[in-house]
Parts: sequence; C-alpha cells; structure tokens
Amino acid sequence: MIETETASAAAPALPPELQSPRAKLVYLYLTTNGDATVSEMGESLGMKKLSLYSILKTLRNEGFVDCDGDCYVPN
Repeated sequence: MIETETASAAAPALPPELQSPRAKLVYLYLTTNGDATVSEMGESLGMKKLSLYSILKTLRNEGFVDCDGDCYVPN
C-alpha cells in the first residue's frame, strides 16, 4: 500500500484536456524525462516516428510541449 501511495504522489498530473491514451503516454514520458528527441521517444515507447510527430504536433498546438531544436520539452 505504501508503494502505491508513493508512486501516485510522484506521478505528474495529466491535463484533463488530453483524451488520447497515446498523447497521455508521450506527455507523461516528457514530464518524467524532461526532454527527448523523437528517436529517443520512439525507442523508449515502442512507437513509430510518424505517430509521434502527429501526437507531438497536437501537444504543441495545445501548448503542452515545445520544440527546442530537435528535442521536445514539456511546458
């Protein structure tokens, strides 16, 4: 029980606007890792770059992430 409470306390809050499970996954990845390239995210999450670019575009348009060179960072 203590581990569950600790894990949930450490997990970043998800914005309620995020509906897509894949968008939530990418957002959580970035908020826990700080920044990452599309290649790093694809390798870590097991997702194709094309899917990631689409998700990241949506997250950028909604103001949840920014692009700094080839790295994406959470806002």
